Amino acid sequence: MTQTPAAGVRVGVQLQPQHADYGQIRDAVRRAEDLGVDVVFNWDHFFPLFGDPDGKHFECWTMLGAWAEQTERVEIGALVTCNSYRNPDLLADMARTVDHISGGRLILGIGAGWFERDYTEYGYEFGTAGSRIADLAQAMPRIRARWAAMNPAPTRDIPVMIGGGGERKTLRVVAEHADIWHSFGDVDTLRRKSAILDEHGAAVGRDTATLVTRSVAVDGSDPDEVGDELLAAGVRLFTCSAGGPDYDLSRAAAWVRWRDERA
Repeated sequence: MTQTPAAGVRVGVQLQPQHADYGQIRDAVRRAEDLGVDVVFNWDHFFPLFGDPDGKHFECWTMLGAWAEQTERVEIGALVTCNSYRNPDLLADMARTVDHISGGRLILGIGAGWFERDYTEYGYEFGTAGSRIADLAQAMPRIRARWAAMNPAPTRDIPVMIGGGGERKTLRVVAEHADIWHSFGDVDTLRRKSAILDEHGAAVGRDTATLVTRSVAVDGSDPDEVGDELLAAGVRLFTCSAGGPDYDLSRAAAWVRWRDERA
């Protein structure tokens, strides 16, 4: 699989909306934009994923609206929105609105969902992994149809990022609907699943090698050790994370430096 070099090399940082006061999150967003990252993500959960399970936590999309006003340059989005938590037409409207507030800087990150506590405490049906992926596949055409019907329309074709690595079902949904595919794992895993994604793309008549940007989580990875190999494997968006309350951005700074050396 060969990515188009013109797609560029970009760096994202996921600011985990947990174990922090909102003022600390707001400051981290400012520092991330000043640092030079390309994308700032949060996540779509209702409780911390690690650390104190009942620690401080904030809601995803309300926060993205605030980030849209706070920031000027970076793209913003959730890594990733849980499809199960909102009616697809409502989610399309929320995304369109944040797109306008931000002046066209939203990425709609979306996935099938997996964190059972969110479902049980907020009253959503958890179902099975298969049923949640099927729901995601059904939601995507509704989201795009709603965008096409809206007045005003989105400011641009909002990029859709789908996260997940299930080879039979999730990658099929990615092949059909995504502009960006977010994955986890080492370079060998990435190459194998990327090839499977392109097989699904051929099956649905979509050139995913060209049309779907590869994104990967690089937490704990040194860019000088793994960056060039991931780049050669087709990755164009490299995202690390930072957690509250301090939001240490040193890892993101290392990836920004690495990116700039290859500009």
